[in-house]
Amino acid sequence: MKFTLSWLKDHLETEASVEEICETLTDLGLEVEGVEDRGASLRDFTIGYVQSAEKHPDADRLRVCQVETDEGVKQIICGAPNAREGIRVVVAKPGVYVPGIDTTIGVGKIRGIESFGMMASEREMELSEEHDGIIELPSGEVGESFVDWLTANDPAKVDPVIEIAITPNRPDALGVYGIARDLAARGLGKLKGREVSAVEGQFPCPIEVSIDEDTRDQCPVFYGRLIRGVKNGPSPQWLQDRLRAIGLRPISFLVDVTNFFTYDQNRPLHVFDADKVAGNALRVHRAAGGESLVGLDEKEYTFEEGMTLISDANSVESIAGVMGGLATGCTEETTNVFLEAAYFDPVRTAYTGRALKINSDARYRFERGIDPEWTPHGIEQATRLILEHAGGEASDVVVAGAIPDTARAYRLDTDRVQSLVGMSIPAETQRATLEALGFTLEGDMAHVPSWRPDVQGEADLVEEVARIASLTKLEGKPLPRVGDGVPRPVLSPIQRREVAARRTCAALGYNECVTYSFIDQASARLFGGGTDQTMLENPISSDMSHMRPALLPGLLQAAARNQARGFADVALFEVGPAFHGGEPTEQYLLVTGLLVGRTGPKDVHGAARAVDVYDVKADAEAVLAAIGAPAKVQILRGAADWWHPGRHGMICLGPKKVLGVFGEVHPRILQAMDVKGPAMAFTIWPEEVPTPRKSGATRPALNISDLQAVERDFAFVVDADVEALTLVNAAMGADKALIEEVRVFDEFIGGSLGEGKKSLAITVRIQPRETTLKDKDIEAVGAKVVEKVTKATGGTLRG
Repeated sequence: MKFTLSWLKDHLETEASVEEICETLTDLGLEVEGVEDRGASLRDFTIGYVQSAEKHPDADRLRVCQVETDEGVKQIICGAPNAREGIRVVVAKPGVYVPGIDTTIGVGKIRGIESFGMMASEREMELSEEHDGIIELPSGEVGESFVDWLTANDPAKVDPVIEIAITPNRPDALGVYGIARDLAARGLGKLKGREVSAVEGQFPCPIEVSIDEDTRDQCPVFYGRLIRGVKNGPSPQWLQDRLRAIGLRPISFLVDVTNFFTYDQNRPLHVFDADKVAGNALRVHRAAGGESLVGLDEKEYTFEEGMTLISDANSVESIAGVMGGLATGCTEETTNVFLEAAYFDPVRTAYTGRALKINSDARYRFERGIDPEWTPHGIEQATRLILEHAGGEASDVVVAGAIPDTARAYRLDTDRVQSLVGMSIPAETQRATLEALGFTLEGDMAHVPSWRPDVQGEADLVEEVARIASLTKLEGKPLPRVGDGVPRPVLSPIQRREVAARRTCAALGYNECVTYSFIDQASARLFGGGTDQTMLENPISSDMSHMRPALLPGLLQAAARNQARGFADVALFEVGPAFHGGEPTEQYLLVTGLLVGRTGPKDVHGAARAVDVYDVKADAEAVLAAIGAPAKVQILRGAADWWHPGRHGMICLGPKKVLGVFGEVHPRILQAMDVKGPAMAFTIWPEEVPTPRKSGATRPALNISDLQAVERDFAFVVDADVEALTLVNAAMGADKALIEEVRVFDEFIGGSLGEGKKSLAITVRIQPRETTLKDKDIEAVGAKVVEKVTKATGGTLRG
């Protein structure tokens, strides 16, 4: 939203500087994005008086001028045809930068005669494209700043332009008058009243207006009137200057009037050439689908069913709230004009503009919400301006529909400012603030003005009071202690586990990713999701249509992007929620890590190797240890089908208590997600880790035996399809009190074992706790190990 300082002062009596205004606007929530001070580059130019102008002895077109300046008489050589004695000119003395020619003036010689400056034209000062001669001023004192002279005599040329960012909830600030209202409420000036007097119609309006019954929700009210006998042409200079200053191109007076009120009062208008309206009737209706129109931008648009259109007896003539049609647009030949002021539904206008890909000033305002109650006043103000500058006579106003009722009121609790915002503001100041913003107070009830659709409750009243009072005055105060002594931890056990898991993964060399919680349906189906229960009702794009069932798809997509850019070796992790439904209870916290490529770069020692299952197994165990999982766990098969069937393991406390999964990602998944494998991953469910029975901060006593441990080796001949894990688990269960660890150290296939057989060698570590074990005790434990393994695997002890 752009406006000039003089435009703002049309509505606000203020002596504040541009800097004060900009600072206040930002503080009010209307952030200033930029200020174009068009007079800044002209501040060094001064007014001079040409005492004499004689022909240059060596050049027919040059004049040697004696110019009176604030530093005395200066000799300046000038080639302008209008350089002559007795005129007031604009002087650039040596050292002054001239923006139009990108040059700093210096003392120089022209055809052998010294020149001590320059007399400037309008183009050289970037005031206009005029360059046929130097500037001749009708008034001004010698030595006076040219910027000061312009400010007093032609302010449009140096008027500062302010640009602010408007948040979607403040449509009232899309008009200069609304901005002035906020500044006046802050105390930066006095708001001028909007004088709106009705223009008496001289004849009945010959053009009828109607709104279809099924379109009343899309266009509640439509005002219009005919103005005949107008003379369309260029706009007055003040109007052209304002439109150009904010980046709009003046077209013709009738069109410029609609643009002016769009920015001045946030009141979009439209003008039809009345002689081109067929059947002397305009009808607001829903599109049936398939109609078309050539817009004012000379592009053809085809409409979908339900869009709001304005048609005459023959065809569509305007896209309601978005853009008018070229066929009934006003030109310099227009003599009879039909002026429209209507209110269109914000949501329907936004849908229409988005579907047609039209971004217009009218759409920008209607879709955010204009003031419906000012619709009749807008048409009266525009009528008066047209009659003053284009002549003609106005008809009676025709009205279709009724102004929508936006009346609402909320209780003003003056104590809530302290509880909600933490500011102490007197009750009378709060009431005065709301009244300055246009609210009407009846007792404790504040009636919301029609131009503030964003105010929808008591808290919004508090926000307005605090905003005008300035949140910069808010003083930070520490929260009071709930109790004496050291405060209790604020993080829950699950939050502490999340922090520990994140730090452990980072310490292991993984890079953290933060991926979207939404993925495409195809990727979701690969990981057991993609159902209607996790489908978004209004997705951002087709690639974000479903809630993610796991973190692994996002990490695989990140790995694919890295590989496409030449980064083949990646270690990524993420901590976040996954979803199996749309309810709050249908989500769970996951910690997932992914390894792709090699363990490190190539080196002369050949230490780098491809990542394998044991890398992610070790990392998963480290994360589980960090979040407090028990040390003794079981490794089982049977994970989901996106894991490699023979190269994965589930970390369990029992068949039904799964803490995590590690292993190789199935090649089918990697192919579908365009990842060059193999890829190793782990997933941990922190919420499944049992909570310790003791929640104190003290560590338990170190449980260590002072008795020497004994290790015994066993080799078993088993079938080739028997998993080593089955053998290890059987041996661990032989004597849970004494057996501390079982590990596989050798595998042999072939030789005398025969087909379908293999030998697995294990080491069993026996740790006594009470007394030193005797040979018979060790042999008894060994016998139990042989018995358990034989029963579980069907194997035999290798001789």
